[in-house]
Amino acid sequence: MRRTAVIGAGSWGTALAIHLARAGRPVALWARSAPMAEALHERRENVAYLPGHRLPDGVAVTGDLGRALAGADLVVFVVPAQASRPVFEAAAGRLEEADVVIGSKGIEETTLLRLSQVFGAACGAPAERGVTALSGPSFAAEVVRGDPTAVVVAGRDADACERVQRAVSHGGLRAYRNADLAGVELAGALKNVVAIATGIAEGIGFGHNTRAALITRGMAEITRLGTALGGTPATFAGLAGAGDLILTCTGSLSRNRSVGLAIGGGRRLDEVLAGMRMVAEGVATTRAAVALAAKHGIDMPIAAKVHEVLFEGRSPREAVDDLLARPLRKEV
Repeated sequence: MRRTAVIGAGSWGTALAIHLARAGRPVALWARSAPMAEALHERRENVAYLPGHRLPDGVAVTGDLGRALAGADLVVFVVPAQASRPVFEAAAGRLEEADVVIGSKGIEETTLLRLSQVFGAACGAPAERGVTALSGPSFAAEVVRGDPTAVVVAGRDADACERVQRAVSHGGLRAYRNADLAGVELAGALKNVVAIATGIAEGIGFGHNTRAALITRGMAEITRLGTALGGTPATFAGLAGAGDLILTCTGSLSRNRSVGLAIGGGRRLDEVLAGMRMVAEGVATTRAAVALAAKHGIDMPIAAKVHEVLFEGRSPREAVDDLLARPLRKEV
């Protein structure tokens, strides 16, 4: 059996490396910084991002990207979205015989491209050539604990999707296939914006009614933009859409919900982000979502209000009042 390379040693990358090693695949886990790679190698535990879970013997840690990729037939990129392009560029030319999986969720803020499109641009290859996206409701800590979890593998290459599906399905983790790469990527990115909104509402002190309304109307916004950008409506009702949205808006482990909670409680965005070790992808995705909505003429009032609160000085309560004061309309 050839090796798997997991590129990125945050919580999700570490969880996937542990999971794949438990499935019997030799894994090379790449950490971006040499000190982190050395600490992981010595301690056999990601104390910073996933404490309490030992790396199996089948996981080899390295800070050398070339060494991580050498001989790999499955490469999983789990680098923060806004830092992915240079890593893709550095990996270009070493991936000819590998199935490429993008496990990060986001939209490149400067170009408004999905990550598979960024990969294609960085590597000089069309995104549909064997590239898949792994998405769905999956907190890292629960996956590595073995909790039953369902995810989706999306891509335009049916054979590659099936290979990745077989590789990641093990123990409590079950993967489904989906040919809608655009829809799955967009759903996985945009749900983080709604999670910030629900966190803000909860931080203000609003209850379950408000959260349910934001999740439902947020799904309507995600679907409007996602289908305008090539996604299939059914995708947004599936694991990458409704499933991940519900988890991220309600789960205590959600980074984006946590950002919203702090903002709704009166803290400044820069202060909140300075105190976080992990990346909350929804902050940059909020800018990208609002820009895409403007570019394509899509109405996204929740995303727009999150943008105003995060970046334009609008108070959370004023933003909620603005949403309630919008003209009355049909639901569908």
